[in-house]
Amino acid sequence: MQNEPLAYRMRPKTIDEIAGQQHIIGKETALYKLIKNGHVPSMLLYGEPGIGKTSLAHAIAGTSDLPFISLNATVSGKKEVEDVVKEARITGKVLLFLDEIHRFNKLQQDTLLPHVESGAIVLIGATTENPYHDVNPAIRSRCGEIKQLKRLMPTDLLAVLQRAVKDPDRGLGKQQITVTDEQLLKIAEGVNGDARKALNVLESVVIASDEEEGVTLVEDWLIDNLVERIGVFGDNKGSHFYNLLSALQKSIRGSDVNAALYYLAHLLEIGDLVAVNRRLLVIAYEDIGLAAPEVGGHVLAATEAAVRLGMPEARIPLANAVVEMCLSSKSNSAYKAFDTAVKAIHDGKTGDIPLHIRDAHYAGATELGHVGYEYPHHTPIGSFGGWVNQQYLPDEVEGTEFYKPVQAGAEVKLAAIYERMKEMKSKG
Repeated sequence: MQNEPLAYRMRPKTIDEIAGQQHIIGKETALYKLIKNGHVPSMLLYGEPGIGKTSLAHAIAGTSDLPFISLNATVSGKKEVEDVVKEARITGKVLLFLDEIHRFNKLQQDTLLPHVESGAIVLIGATTENPYHDVNPAIRSRCGEIKQLKRLMPTDLLAVLQRAVKDPDRGLGKQQITVTDEQLLKIAEGVNGDARKALNVLESVVIASDEEEGVTLVEDWLIDNLVERIGVFGDNKGSHFYNLLSALQKSIRGSDVNAALYYLAHLLEIGDLVAVNRRLLVIAYEDIGLAAPEVGGHVLAATEAAVRLGMPEARIPLANAVVEMCLSSKSNSAYKAFDTAVKAIHDGKTGDIPLHIRDAHYAGATELGHVGYEYPHHTPIGSFGGWVNQQYLPDEVEGTEFYKPVQAGAEVKLAAIYERMKEMKSKG
């Protein structure tokens, strides 16, 4: 057993040993009481790597005493699924843990799902992807519980590390190790809520540390080196990456400079500069818009500079862009107006283009009635330019207002012009 990784050995055996996740499996939750009373419902566990999905499934199995089978959907085929079905027929009921369940193929589903529906197989599926996006509806419908696990707090991880140091059977308790709670907390704070990484770092630190008279002496510099090397930022392929992009946009929209810079830093550490640049450009026009129209050009310049500079220098123009957008006036009126116009078209609110604004640059246009257009530039109004009171929308939608101006920043002036034109048009 000591040849197995520490993270594997310290996996909880019962739900009472679970670190964190009290919102799911705390002693006052319905799930805890159900399992303690001998009933395990089929469920989906959703969350980032290392926050305890597999551990929770093993702990549920250890508490329930049901026959337990673990499969990974990326490598298991129809035969493995049929073996699970056979086991269920023999024992009456089995608990199946299926990791990466979002990769479950249709052949596996067809073999397994009737037995999940009948209750012969209790299915616990784990996924790092959003189950509402990536897990087949047939599976979701048979898993009454969808539980989203939270990233473990440093205090939760500290308790895990302390238990690993002291446990003589599964942990490092048979060794004499000099390590302080402050050093363990440094590990806990440096692994981004990932229990498996925390235990891996602890094990690596102990192995790499020097011994004096049979006592392992843990030093701070070694912890700093290994925590930095372990890499805690995730990748740019999963749901967490898109959650970070969403958090960045919502923080900018909410004018929270500190939160926006935090999420920008996280995204740039992951390393997908193209996705970050694209999202920042979208934000400039979606959320800042007409209230500060110059910001779009500023952000475009910043993102182009970031591409030319590359990392780490790219962070400089992008940080400037994020701070400016956070503190700019904001308006979403333009694209909202466009979306309203699209909806009107889809709702059948269409009509013929007025004859006087149809194309008249060809012989015969006059015979078709494409006449009567008045050229606005010939009728200047003050410092605005030219304007003529003539109809542009089809008769069927004339008078419809798609644009609702926002009283923010530069759009205040645009809104005043818009309202003045409405007034002039109504007076004829």
